[in-house]
Amino acid sequence: MIHRFQSQWVFKEIGAFLLLLLISTGCGEGKSTAAKPAPSPAASSAPAGPPAMPVEAAQAQIGIGRLEVSAVGSLEANESAVIRSEIAGRISAIQFNEGEKIGKGGVLLTINAEEFQAQIKQIAAVVALNKMNFERTKQLQTEGLIAQRVYDEAESKLKESEASLSLAQVRLDKSILRAPFAGRLGLRQVSPGDYLQPGQPIVNLEDIDSIKVDFRIPEIYLNRLQVGQPVQVGVDVYPDRIFEGKIYAIDARIDQASRTVLVRARVPNPKGELHPGMFARVVLLLGQRENAVFVPEQAVVPMGGDKFVYRIVDGKAALTKVRLGLRKEGRVEIVEGVGPQDTVITAGQMKLFDGAPVATVGSKESQPEKAAKTE
Repeated sequence: MIHRFQSQWVFKEIGAFLLLLLISTGCGEGKSTAAKPAPSPAASSAPAGPPAMPVEAAQAQIGIGRLEVSAVGSLEANESAVIRSEIAGRISAIQFNEGEKIGKGGVLLTINAEEFQAQIKQIAAVVALNKMNFERTKQLQTEGLIAQRVYDEAESKLKESEASLSLAQVRLDKSILRAPFAGRLGLRQVSPGDYLQPGQPIVNLEDIDSIKVDFRIPEIYLNRLQVGQPVQVGVDVYPDRIFEGKIYAIDARIDQASRTVLVRARVPNPKGELHPGMFARVVLLLGQRENAVFVPEQAVVPMGGDKFVYRIVDGKAALTKVRLGLRKEGRVEIVEGVGPQDTVITAGQMKLFDGAPVATVGSKESQPEKAAKTE
């Protein structure tokens, strides 16, 4: 009896424990359910897009696109000559000062002409005699008293002596050396009393009122070269100055070794500041385009054989194929693909793709100068 009562009591205790456990579990689930917030509409929608990429950008600018070619060359005198004697003889007088200007026909020096003057007197006497003999022979031939051969011989002697007299007069004239053109004299290489030999140099004469500039241009620009095109010339002695000139001659032959054509320009030199032999840097203007569009060179992205830029359109990167033109100091002309009001990305393109959202963190303006180098 007692044993049965104990068993019933144990079962009651176990049932009460299970009931309390069940009640506590239900309460915990209720609390947990109440603590959870209700899902928001945003959480239940599609996932958000990629964040905007930080980039630097610049606005395209309008300028003048100048197609220029740079070259190096040498300065030459407009006219240059080394004065030399054509005859032998001793210098009797030098009538110029080194470095001075002289006009065309000015006397430079004289050679002792006593010998030439004596020769002229001698030959003049022979001419006079031959002339009298010819006149007598002519009279006799008219009367039929002499043969035709005698008359021809007399005429020939007269003409021969007259030619000798003319030759002696030419030698006498060459004893006075004159300037063949106006210019500036160099340093003389002779002294009074020197005996000159034919062809011996005396002094150089340079016409530098205008200066020639010889330079070479690659043959690919031959079809753009024209007489009268402007050139800008710079020399080391005047590093901050530019001398203006124009092309006046283009060689008819292309150099086979360098594939270049020789071009010659003329530069006015009224003050005589430029001298023959100077090294020259030449900039040749081959053409220009008005209203050209320029962007920073770093905005251009090469892909394969094409060139692209990223334009910013409605806050997104728009990959745009472009055709390039002139280049100058970090700027490039866009011939096709970009307008003057477009903004292009100049930094941060490596992680971009077409349509990617972007945020501008820095900007700079592209300010092209009026000059641009070759394509």
